[in-house]
Amino acid sequence: MEKINAASIQKHIEISEIKNDVVILKNKGLRAILMATSVNFALKSTEEQDAVIYRYQDFLNSIDFPLQIVASSRKFDILPYIKTLKQKQAEQENELLKIQTSEYIDFIKGLTEMTNIMTESFYLVIPYNPMTAKKKGIFNQIFGKKEEKATKEETFQELKINLWQRVEFIATGLRSMGIKTAPLNTEELIELFYKTYNPSAKEEPELQKAKEMRNQ
Repeated sequence: MEKINAASIQKHIEISEIKNDVVILKNKGLRAILMATSVNFALKSTEEQDAVIYRYQDFLNSIDFPLQIVASSRKFDILPYIKTLKQKQAEQENELLKIQTSEYIDFIKGLTEMTNIMTESFYLVIPYNPMTAKKKGIFNQIFGKKEEKATKEETFQELKINLWQRVEFIATGLRSMGIKTAPLNTEELIELFYKTYNPSAKEEPELQKAKEMRNQ
């Protein structure tokens, strides 16, 4: 029964494969995904808000290809954080600090029981479609069954370069508004889509990609 359900689900998923940090769709389109930070618009002055709006308007007007913006909200999994705190508590030699850590753990547990704590992530899906961007001959080179594997891989890399030019263009435009971005690698893309199609999966307390962007 599980195999039947899995096969049924796969029919509705447009992804063919994920490799070299690129999502390849069944229609042969390529996709790159950027994770983006947010901007606390409400805390900015009126002049700063206007500047962000104008930059965003210019950014949108400069794009000549489709761009998808996705906001993902998921329930925060606090258990790994609690586990870390308990480990710190066990290693703590100061008795007073042990007690304070224990009280803090109880506080965090109580807080999460009273309300659902959500994590919100922002992504930009950047497309590149060989059918419309390249001649049909090149399109067939990368995906035609009669072409040699080496030739297909070489053409794939060429198409990826064109996709990454768009990625850099988007990243530069958002940087002017104070928004940091980072492309998801293959492992992160697989994890993202797994969680997308498995809503019960919880987020880790700290996304590695988010940590990297914060430290830039």
